Amino acid sequence: MQSSKAFTLIELIFVIVILGILSSIALPHFAKTKELADIAKGRSDVASIRSAIVTDRQAHIIKGDSAYISALCSGTGTGAGIKIFDTNGTSDRKLLTYGIVTSLADGKWSKNGTSCIKFNFKVNSVDIVFDYNSTDGSFTCDRTDTTCKKMVD
Repeated sequence: MQSSKAFTLIELIFVIVILGILSSIALPHFAKTKELADIAKGRSDVASIRSAIVTDRQAHIIKGDSAYISALCSGTGTGAGIKIFDTNGTSDRKLLTYGIVTSLADGKWSKNGTSCIKFNFKVNSVDIVFDYNSTDGSFTCDRTDTTCKKMVD
């Protein structure tokens, strides 16, 4: 008598159903993990930007200039591929050594308009708006927004 070494149709259907159930459970968890990773990246970027603002001011206080940097980038361009958080357009006011290149994707920064004082950070296809205040050097977003709160607190 010959023994068969193949799977029956019913066994294959069971495997497909089990894989479907597992993927329906796992996919929402992967999406949440991506969101948390984007928030962690944004939180790290915000800390670096704030530190650079304070470092720039301290360097200029020594020179007798107590003003905060006037803007966090140079130029009026918008869209993807623009370098931000690098300078305010003058060679003596540098922020981040390499800056951040803008993109419209999740987990990325973009400019909000043509000025260099409003920026967006995208999480789950929603833009979190950050404002820079050159009077007091603050760089923050609307803390009533829960995603913003996770990024700055």
